[in-house]
Amino acid sequence: MDKFKIEVITSTSNPQQLVWAAMHQDYSEDLVWDNLDKFPDEEKAGELIVKHLLSGNKGHYGPLEHPQITFNVGFFPHSMMQQVRTHRVGVSFDVQSNRYTGQRIIDVVTGKRDVEEVFYLRPVGDYTNRQGKKYTYTQAQRQEDLAWCLEACKRYKQRIDEGLSEEHARGLIPFDVRQHFVLSCNLRSLMHLLDLRWKKDAQLEAQQFCELLFVHFQEWTPAVAQWYLEARAKKARLSP
Repeated sequence: MDKFKIEVITSTSNPQQLVWAAMHQDYSEDLVWDNLDKFPDEEKAGELIVKHLLSGNKGHYGPLEHPQITFNVGFFPHSMMQQVRTHRVGVSFDVQSNRYTGQRIIDVVTGKRDVEEVFYLRPVGDYTNRQGKKYTYTQAQRQEDLAWCLEACKRYKQRIDEGLSEEHARGLIPFDVRQHFVLSCNLRSLMHLLDLRWKKDAQLEAQQFCELLFVHFQEWTPAVAQWYLEARAKKARLSP
């Protein structure tokens, strides 16, 4: 199991109830706030929005934009972060910058951090490329690549010691350096992101990212997540 990690920093409480209130206001003659004490509870609200808003793929997803959630994502490779940041709508990112966080590279050289804490290499095993060709990534190849990462760290430290800036020396860092980032989105954008990156042809690590993301989706809005799992998950449908 890799070091990949996703935690929730903050989220809207009672999100399904909020979606129900937004949906209800669309056709209510009255101000929904005036009947706040009569709102359905979180579980019932989830059932109602699935029944009246989501079932049948009506496409009216506006009420889903009100609940917000913020994740802290850790230890994913740079290439995965790039793919997740592409073709997304309504998602905000703050990503660990290699202009300012070069000490972790130097820590590999000095032995304070393991090379695999700072860089990501896929596990040994059998893979298929995007053209369908099968190949094996061997233990010998992986050990050679780990050694190459260490040598790159040494060269990085050398250039820093010689006076180069971090933003100059970062060009020597292997591409799949691990990066942590903060990601914020609304409920609709969360499903949009999963639609795009939980597809079978998405990058392997992006699919793993979505697997972890979905766990929090289920905990936050269980009824919506269950509907999503049954109706949209991994089906590469047009994003909501």
